[in-house]
Amino acid sequence: MVKVRAMRTLENAMWRWGFHRVAGCDEVGRGCLAGPVVAAAVVLDPDRYIPGVCDSKMITAVERERLYGVITRKALGWAVASAAPTEIDEINIHRASLQAMRRAVMALAPLPDVVLVDAFRIPDLLIAQRGVPHGDRRCSAIAAASIIAKVTRDREMLAHHAADPRYGYDRHKGYATADHLAAVARYGYSALHRRSFKPQSTLFDTIE
Repeated sequence: MVKVRAMRTLENAMWRWGFHRVAGCDEVGRGCLAGPVVAAAVVLDPDRYIPGVCDSKMITAVERERLYGVITRKALGWAVASAAPTEIDEINIHRASLQAMRRAVMALAPLPDVVLVDAFRIPDLLIAQRGVPHGDRRCSAIAAASIIAKVTRDREMLAHHAADPRYGYDRHKGYATADHLAAVARYGYSALHRRSFKPQSTLFDTIE
């Protein structure tokens, strides 16, 4: 995959229009079989450009960790929030993702003037917002949020692996890879697994 640097075109337009604190918001973990969905909101400083910010999926784990440190030092504000597997099962992954994003935005202090959201609009958010299709590749604030969310979630999944290494969370971070499905077939679901996510596979024939 070719790395594409996210631009500040949308943020620059918002700053020109008088919005001073422009937040980007994104989430990670929607498609996972285990673990939370994690969202982040980031308000970048227009006077402190951060080179290399792009969609978190397009860079290595080492580069994400480096950028995480730079973003958290240079941003005007940032926050993370999540929705646990039990909440995902209760209200569905789409609504849980939106809830996590809303929580991340509302955890910013002070609150932003406007929010740029990857793909969607966040319901019940009493702040100006704009959904940006493919925002994590187009918008630097959203890309920064994707990096913060990804690093935060990966660190959590590594902690879960240390507590219970049977499922191999250090390798797949909860996604439904072949070795993860094989581990679930052998050990069953753990408290970290989303009961509403059941891949159609013969590996699950013996799982209730």
